[in-house]
Amino acid sequence: MAITLRSRREIDLMRRAGAVVADVLSKLQEVAEPGITTGRLNEIALQMTADAGAEALFKGVRSPHARIPFPGAICASVNEEVVHGIPSDETRLKRGDILGIDFGVRLNGYCGDAAVTIGIGEISDDRRRLINVTKSILGIAIERARPAVKWSRIAAEMQSCAESAGFSVVKEFVGHGIGRQMHEEPKVPNFVSDELLANDIVLAEGMLLAVEPMINAGSEAVRTLKNGWTVVTKDGKSSAHFEHTIVIVENGCEVLTKK
Repeated sequence: MAITLRSRREIDLMRRAGAVVADVLSKLQEVAEPGITTGRLNEIALQMTADAGAEALFKGVRSPHARIPFPGAICASVNEEVVHGIPSDETRLKRGDILGIDFGVRLNGYCGDAAVTIGIGEISDDRRRLINVTKSILGIAIERARPAVKWSRIAAEMQSCAESAGFSVVKEFVGHGIGRQMHEEPKVPNFVSDELLANDIVLAEGMLLAVEPMINAGSEAVRTLKNGWTVVTKDGKSSAHFEHTIVIVENGCEVLTKK
């Protein structure tokens, strides 16, 4: 497993890409209110991306499981949708929904990637708790990440936080290295597995990771819809998703996609 350690120049370029991601996600959170469509959110993201001179990272990505390339600049996943929700003018957000927005760009050859889950209007206490716990799980990774730490230690704490709250960690999708490409080595799970323990990641200065816990209110089991993209919970219960692009630095990590 070859993990690329980035130079200061490369990290600065990724910091600029991350700033675009942060700006777009901040704007989308402001305008995501009852009545707006996920298609409109996608239009806003596309325009802001173009204005920044960047490229929407997800748009046009191909999957062996889907007949069409991914059509959106954002993934807009509502309620039981875990990831890869396709934005649409037909999907109008309602009060009480929760919306996961995943967004990335490539700018000057380098990538940034982040996600957030928000409530639309007033949401139930159960959904708010799911959002808060998932956000705190990402916070654990950010707080613990530093040179010489094994990722399995962080992943174990992330998994424990989810499960002690009565939630489950999605295991079919994990975080990833990031740099010139959206997905690079290593795979960055939010749970401990035999595979991780056998090939543990020892964090090192200059390592770039997209850390993204996906947490379900019920079972961890998921399925993919007929469109070949959208992943939903099998039991129909809600899911939340948070993500940041981070770089390991001398005394910890820096979040590159934070406003």
